[in-house]
Amino acid sequence: MTLNGKNALILGVANERSIAWEITKKLKKNGANVALSFLNDALKKRVEPLSQEVKADFIFELDVTNSDHLSSLHSTISSKWEKVDILIHSLAFADREDLKKPFIETSKKGFMNAIEISAFSFVDVANRLKELFVEDSSLITMTYHGSTQVIPGYNVMGVAKATLEASMRYLAYDLGKKKIRVNAISAGPIRTLAASGISGFKDKLKHAAEKSFLGENVSQEDVAKTALYLSSNLSSGVTGEVMYVDAGLSKLGI
Repeated sequence: MTLNGKNALILGVANERSIAWEITKKLKKNGANVALSFLNDALKKRVEPLSQEVKADFIFELDVTNSDHLSSLHSTISSKWEKVDILIHSLAFADREDLKKPFIETSKKGFMNAIEISAFSFVDVANRLKELFVEDSSLITMTYHGSTQVIPGYNVMGVAKATLEASMRYLAYDLGKKKIRVNAISAGPIRTLAASGISGFKDKLKHAAEKSFLGENVSQEDVAKTALYLSSNLSSGVTGEVMYVDAGLSKLGI
């Protein structure tokens, strides 16, 4: 499999345990040019050495709640690349307080913030970069099974991921006219920085390993392999799909 000549824009690398980082390495190893976003100066210190490790074409600051960053996004990317073949959207956020208390007590501010960062940002970025996508471009976002079933402690993030998945399907419809594919990967529980904010996550991780069809948890690399498939022309007929990478856990009835 080769991604030679393809440009992959990756949003959401936080550290070396990020799913987005494993995807970055997998795409780079298979020939893609990569560029990474960082949220702020604090995270730049983590992302910069990682970008050097994979010889990224460039890195850039992107806070999807910052209108200045969004307004300059197209020019930032187009000044470096003429096209974007692959977009990896691995951005999500919910206030820790809203994850600790019952969902019914979610604050309006926390609710809107989770939707904006975790779901609308995918739509917004796709819209701002649509002129840079070419035929056979692939847009991939990251979701979780809490979008369709209640996962205690996942709370407002479940609602945000449900919004993300619906948005993915409508984007797939709109962009399909240009032969651009849009899909989501629903990963099983994985120990990452983002997962640390979910109440009782360690217990969930143990439960998943015990109950999954394969008797184990999935890894960042398992997810990255699927991202590689969706990024390549091997998935040329696949769009509008939520692809589960969870060792079969989501298919288990009570």
